[in-house]
Amino acid sequence: MCTTCGCGSDEIRIEGGNIHEHGHEHVHADGTRHSHGHDHDHSHGHAYTPAHAHAPGLGAKRMVQIEQDILAKNNAYAAQNRAFFAGRRVFALNLVSSPGSGKTTLLVKTIEMLKGKQPVTVIEGDQQTSHDAERIRATGAPAIQINTGKGCHLDAHMVGHALERLDLAERSLLMIENVGNLVCPAAFDLGEAHKVVILSVTEGEDKPLKYPDMFRAATLMLLNKCDLLPHLNFDVDAAIAHARRVNPAIEVIRVSATAGTGMDDWLAWLERGAATAAGKPAQ
Repeated sequence: MCTTCGCGSDEIRIEGGNIHEHGHEHVHADGTRHSHGHDHDHSHGHAYTPAHAHAPGLGAKRMVQIEQDILAKNNAYAAQNRAFFAGRRVFALNLVSSPGSGKTTLLVKTIEMLKGKQPVTVIEGDQQTSHDAERIRATGAPAIQINTGKGCHLDAHMVGHALERLDLAERSLLMIENVGNLVCPAAFDLGEAHKVVILSVTEGEDKPLKYPDMFRAATLMLLNKCDLLPHLNFDVDAAIAHARRVNPAIEVIRVSATAGTGMDDWLAWLERGAATAAGKPAQ
């Protein structure tokens, strides 16, 4: 189980490959070596049991130590991912939200609007199915699915394995769509440049106060489904005020993936970040 929330993470699968333990090195397409130690499974797909362990009877001090060890190991993998992204000048984002916020629809719209301007690759995280990865691939963008089984979040180890199976172009954009959950993904660095939290106006405007860690960890909040505001009793100003109470520096863009509202502002934000990652001034 995950000591952050108590979820079970007994079976994780990544499309198209196996996993190894005994100090295996990930060798990326550019020759970069990405060292990990991890389980090995020769079955179809990618299955392993991560280090999220919980045993009844463990004292609070021991549980804190286990969680610290888990997060320290994750941070080491995240640092390797971050170095890989920096070497290829990739702008990597971790998209986080509760289920049903419209992440995938927003991502599909973003990819369509970036065609011919910016190459995009996607890592999809869900407990089951490859439906979202198939939606992304239908746009022409490369995507790989990670199924977390009973697990409630992606970690840097999983992302490192997914990177082995992706031909990540230099100076490209990597979108990591995390499992729908506003709790655990806040604690797990994947090596991304920023966490982007999507809050739908069909949710409560008090979500930032209920789940402060996620909004504190995010650089940007996308307030999504704004085309529905005329039909709802959602207080936009209150939602933004709550987010900035938790994180005074958080940026906010109001968007609608279906109506196109705010999408130019979102793309401009992406352009600035990608330009910084590529080491050139944004236009």
